[in-house]
Amino acid sequence: MTQQRITVIKGDGIGPDIVDSALQILDKVGCDFAYDFADAGLMALENHGELLPQETLELIEKNKVTLKGPLTTPVGEGFTSINVSLRKRFQMYANVRPVLSFKGTKARYDDIDIITVRENTEGMYSGLGQVVSEDGSEAEAMSKITRAGAERIVKFAYELARREGRKKVTAVHKANILKSTSGLFLKVAREVGEQYPDIESAEMIVDNTCMQLVMNPHQFDVMVTTNLFGDILSDLCAGLVGGLGMAPGANIGSDCAIFEAVHGSAPDIAGKNLANPTSVILASIQMLEYLNMSDKAEKIRGALKDVIESGDRTTRDLGGEHGTTDFTQAVLERL
Repeated sequence: MTQQRITVIKGDGIGPDIVDSALQILDKVGCDFAYDFADAGLMALENHGELLPQETLELIEKNKVTLKGPLTTPVGEGFTSINVSLRKRFQMYANVRPVLSFKGTKARYDDIDIITVRENTEGMYSGLGQVVSEDGSEAEAMSKITRAGAERIVKFAYELARREGRKKVTAVHKANILKSTSGLFLKVAREVGEQYPDIESAEMIVDNTCMQLVMNPHQFDVMVTTNLFGDILSDLCAGLVGGLGMAPGANIGSDCAIFEAVHGSAPDIAGKNLANPTSVILASIQMLEYLNMSDKAEKIRGALKDVIESGDRTTRDLGGEHGTTDFTQAVLERL
């Protein structure tokens, strides 16, 4: 059997520390991956003079599977999000963000299990048509939804639900106001839902969805939505299970996938051995499931769950007093 090669982008800030943690755990459980390391973001700018070097793009395309740490994106100015560029470049149209409760966190709930499926290439978040007038008095951007894009992501959500034995898919929209773009998405979602009679189909306006997630999150199973709404809702869901440090993300296309920590690069604690590596560990679990290595994924999830629930060498955000290396060691010992 040919050894699976994984492209690894350690990322900025705390990225190298938490990605190293995930790699140690993957090796410990016996994955036998070969790693090709590549730069992106500020590290690439420093080493190669550009944010997304050609050799990095080539490695992503060659290996088809990438594990990635957080990359820095400035707010309001500066360079375009590298994450958005990668999603467009490799047509990774599906962003899959599961949240699962672990006892031992500071979360309000201890029994959450929700998957947000977000269209990853269209809509307002894609940055299409951004223009600011010369005098700075006006700004505009374009939101574009296609029938093909909507159908593709909704079918992905239903197929995921069926594969994982989920019972319900909720299409989240704003078709009452955005009658063109969100209206088209909802129309397509209704049509696709009829093709899956074994799964309950629901629909909900996005602002009500936010309220309902806070008040009664247990009514949700799989949510499917457009790009910008999905970005917001998936972070809200992360808050239900303890924050972004407890939430992974997968970007999946027809033949290429990137698995990542979804939080920021946290430059204020970079290199201080303080970061919680759980998000990228969970992303590596998603990667294993994608590669049909569910047995190893379950072993890592069980070890991680036991460390967090027991409070053994947990990081500060989980109520402990330990750092990245101690937390990683606790997981490794259980494996």
